[in-house]
This record gives sequence, C-alpha cells and structure tokens, in this order.
Amino acid sequence: MLSWLSPDGKKLLLTRVMRTFAYGYLAVILALYLEALGMDAAGIGLILAAAVAGSALMTVFWSLVADRYGRRRTVATMAALMAAGGVVFALTDQFWLLVLGALTGTISTTSSEVGIFQTVEQAILPQTAPDARRTWLFSLYNMVANFASALGSLAATSAGAFAALGLAGADAYRPLFVLYALIGLLNMAVFLTLSDRVERAKVEGGRRFLGIHRSGGTVARLSALFGLDAFAGALVVHSIVAYWFVLRWGLPLADLAWIFFWVNILSGLSLLAAGWLAGRIGLLNTMVFTHLPSNVLLMLVPLMPTAGLAVALFLARMSFSQMDVPTRQSYSMAVVDPDERTATAGITNFARTTASAFAPPLATTAMTAVGLGFPFVAAGALKVLYDSAIWLAFRGVRPPEEEARRRPRT
Repeated sequence: MLSWLSPDGKKLLLTRVMRTFAYGYLAVILALYLEALGMDAAGIGLILAAAVAGSALMTVFWSLVADRYGRRRTVATMAALMAAGGVVFALTDQFWLLVLGALTGTISTTSSEVGIFQTVEQAILPQTAPDARRTWLFSLYNMVANFASALGSLAATSAGAFAALGLAGADAYRPLFVLYALIGLLNMAVFLTLSDRVERAKVEGGRRFLGIHRSGGTVARLSALFGLDAFAGALVVHSIVAYWFVLRWGLPLADLAWIFFWVNILSGLSLLAAGWLAGRIGLLNTMVFTHLPSNVLLMLVPLMPTAGLAVALFLARMSFSQMDVPTRQSYSMAVVDPDERTATAGITNFARTTASAFAPPLATTAMTAVGLGFPFVAAGALKVLYDSAIWLAFRGVRPPEEEARRRPRT
C-alpha cells in the first residue's frame, strides 16, 4: 500500500494523524473550557489569539533555522513544546500562564494546523514521492488529517463521561489536555526516527534573504494573499463556530462533537476530489472555483432561522471549502525552486498565522458588540476578495506539470 511513498512520507502521515486527532477535540472544547475557567469573551479571544500568534512566531523562527538546525530536530523540538503546552493547559487556570502555554505555538484553535509542523512537513513531502504524485500526496496528507480530526471531534464527548464520573466544570476537560501532551510526546518519538534523507535539499540560498532567491516576487504575492485568506478564515475557526452554536442556539457538547465529526468527514472526502479536479482544470482554478461558492454559503449560515438549517448549511459549505488546501500547498511548492521550499512554506505559513492572530479577539468581540453573525459575513466577504485577487494575480503562472501538458508534442 502506498508503494510510491517513502517510509519517511508514511511516518509524516502518521504524525499528522495523531496531531490532528488531538486538534479535532481541542477545537470543540477549547473555548468551552476557557469559559468554564471563568474567562469572558474578550479573555477567550485573547488566549485564542495568543495561540495563533505563538504559531506565527515559531513558524518564522524555525523557518529561518530549520535547514541548518535540522528538519528532524526542528519538528521533534516542536513536538516537545506541544507536550508542554498540553501540560500547562491541564494544570492551571491562571490567565497569563494560559497565554504563555498558548505561545508555545502548538495549541491549535481549529481542527487543522498552520505552523511549523506543517511548514517542515510541506517542504519534505515533495521529496518522498514522484512529482506526478505531488498533488495527490498533499490531498492524502490533508484527507487523513480531516478523518483524524473527525474522530477527535467525537472524542470531545468524553468530557461528558468525565463529568459523570464526578469531575465538575473545567475539571471534566482537563484529561483531554493530558492526552494532548501525550500525543505530543508520541509525535516526538516518531520524528526522531526519520531518516537523514529528510535533511536533503539543503537551502542553497541560505545566505540570501530568508532563503529565497529567484522566487522572491512570487513568494511575496502569495504570502500577502494567503494572509488575507487566513485572516478571514480565523474569524470562523472551529473554536469560534462551536462557541457561536452555543450562544446562538444553545447546542450541547454532544451535538457540537457530531457537527464537527461530519465537518471533518465531508472535508476529508472532498480532498480526494481535489487532486482529480486539479489534474483536469489546474491547481489555481481548483483553488478558486471551489472556494467561491463555499464562501457564499458561509455568509448565509447566520441568516438561517433554525439550528438545523444553520448546521446543514455549514456542513454544505465545509463539504468543499477545503479543496483549496492541498492544491494551494502543491501550487506554492511547484512554482518555486526546490531549494526554496522550506523558506517558501515558512514565509507563507508565517503570513497566514500572523494574519490569523488578529482575527479571534475581533470575532469574539464583534459577536457581542456588532452581532453574532458578523464573523461569518465578514469572513465570507474577505474570502471572496481573496479568491478574485489570487486568480487575477496568478492566472498566468503555471506549475511545471501544467506547462508540460500545454506544450505541443513533437
């Protein structure tokens, strides 16, 4: 099975599955846990922002040094920090200690991840499989993550079981943070077994600015546009959407767990179609023309008159909104030189995480000051702007395999 994928590639799929299982339940419980600790909406938003900001800071730092420090050692170090972050959240209810734990850059506010794990893995993956399989590999990488997140969402219901055993309030959530720390340690153990081949493709441009040489303009434009998309997406990260369903419709934890289970299952299934569609209409067209209608649905979610319709529309939106993820990753790795991939992944992911940091406190504050539906409408409108802008900016920039298909055969 997956005979075309190297052992290192298979190990990266395993670590991705373990992490995103943890992210799946954390997305459901994080805001609820913080509320149970006595945090108000502003405090919850600030801790979520610290989590995103920590990811951004770690991304930019490790992107600069990963190829010198070692890709294997980089992700192993971050896995240790993931364990530390889980321990902090499990043991304290102090606001500033929670902020510090969030700043480790490993506390996920959504069931997916943008950070140094993904940055390094995104740079390694293309060299673990043939070029013809690159987009399919990124689809698989994200699909297994979505399925693991779905199972993680269901695992959030274990907080109810802990409550039935006598753990009251915030204490019912704490065992899940202990599990989060253990998953970090398991990730570290697997990362340490990666081969020396993951260190291949050292950045020849390491003495250049951020390791980028020929593709500076391309990376700058991608970073700006990805940042816009990420800011919009962070207005409706799963932690905030779960919080919205509680405030607007009073949905219990068990319902939220099932909603996000199906969110991740539907998103994962759509990723299988992303590689197929990209092979027919191109990576950029797949990114844009699957994203646009999903953003319209997002704006309609808060306008639904019942909880059932709101859930149905949100699920419909999520059934194809993530098809741009593997295509975006594959596209950004394809249009730069191989020795620029780590830096490109780091810079674009830093742009995404930095822009995302400002959105959660804005979203939670706006839900009370402007209206509960504001994050959905604002996110959808900004994402439509992003889709239009990236298509106009890059419609003439094609990956090598698409250029090869366009050349006349002789």
